[in-house]
Amino acid sequence: MVLVLGALVPVALWLRPGSAPRVGDAVDTTPSATVAPPSSVEVAATTTTVPSGRPVPGPAAADGKRSDERRLVNQFVVENADLQPKSVVASGNGLFFAQNMMYRHNVMVFDRGGNVLARIPDDVDLAAFGVKGGVKAQGSPVEAAFLPDRSYVYVSNYKMYGPGFNPSADDNCGRAKWDDSYVYKINTSTFAIEKVIATGSVPKFMAVTPDGSRLLVSNWCGFDVSVIDTATDTSITRIDVGRHPRGIAVTKDGRYAYVTVMGESKIVKIDLRSNAVVGRVPDAGSTPRHLLLSPDGRYLYVSNNHENLVRKIDLQAGVAVAKARTGVETRTMAMADDGESLYVVNYEDGTVSKVRTSDMKILQTEPTGVHPVGITYDPVTRQVWVANYAGTLRVFVDT
Repeated sequence: MVLVLGALVPVALWLRPGSAPRVGDAVDTTPSATVAPPSSVEVAATTTTVPSGRPVPGPAAADGKRSDERRLVNQFVVENADLQPKSVVASGNGLFFAQNMMYRHNVMVFDRGGNVLARIPDDVDLAAFGVKGGVKAQGSPVEAAFLPDRSYVYVSNYKMYGPGFNPSADDNCGRAKWDDSYVYKINTSTFAIEKVIATGSVPKFMAVTPDGSRLLVSNWCGFDVSVIDTATDTSITRIDVGRHPRGIAVTKDGRYAYVTVMGESKIVKIDLRSNAVVGRVPDAGSTPRHLLLSPDGRYLYVSNNHENLVRKIDLQAGVAVAKARTGVETRTMAMADDGESLYVVNYEDGTVSKVRTSDMKILQTEPTGVHPVGITYDPVTRQVWVANYAGTLRVFVDT
């Protein structure tokens, strides 16, 4: 069921990640995706009454400045009892999807004013989606990736909960120790889960190729990357990359993908024509987590989680040419639309750092709230949204 909401419910939240519910034993699943029958999706209006919503900001005015000439200014904080976000991802056309893991079992959708548009529960009837031996189960939404036309968004589920699924899953895993999971395909107009797609064990980050033809999913406990055909929403192959893959960045031409392998402190290069690893990026540093490519494709920006820094790697020279020590436990990054600035969340410090990409100088560091873990940038409004794992979204504007 999708709850379509009218406005923001201002409820403070100070809960920390809790334990997952207990469930049963293994289930037989198949690597297919089928459309659920229309009756399996119910759209209902909420009965929540709230004050009038925040105004929705319009496009930022042209000011002739580069992003590194602007400053981050705190705009507002979103607090809601259904929030405990692992990530927040902007569609680029006014939607912000917050993935709330197993702690809230939902995806929440906001507009640019921070008003709630929908709460999408993560429970699905796998049998209704054509999964052999499927049961009614819950997911645990972790990351999101939009098709280029923004008509659909894919949401990865850390694991599934329900009869037949292993009750445990954690990041300290061996190869395929935990059950394979699923990615949901969600319609961004109706907010309905229209398909479920089998992927690997503990899927985390995702990326869609620029032409929208492929979805790449890093399977943390599967030690591989799933390649999914978005026309059929079926898995083409899984590419072995090593222990605990996470971040993914795809080149503009869609030919190559770079993937961080945190458990082996390396970054691999995948040829998406042959679906094979064809090289490694030198000077990757320790525990590389997230990746971004510069607009011209020459530089790779890497957050090194345990080194507490971001490094800038020249892919032509094969060496890190600059580093920025932003804060304790650098996690996710976002990039301004002109490529001149990075926005980096520092998990243990509770801050976001703005970094100039030309020389990796830290321009600004601002408090975000407890445990910032996700971040996204909206080029239309120049908003920077930060997902705080403790249960809030803090929104800045670069002005």
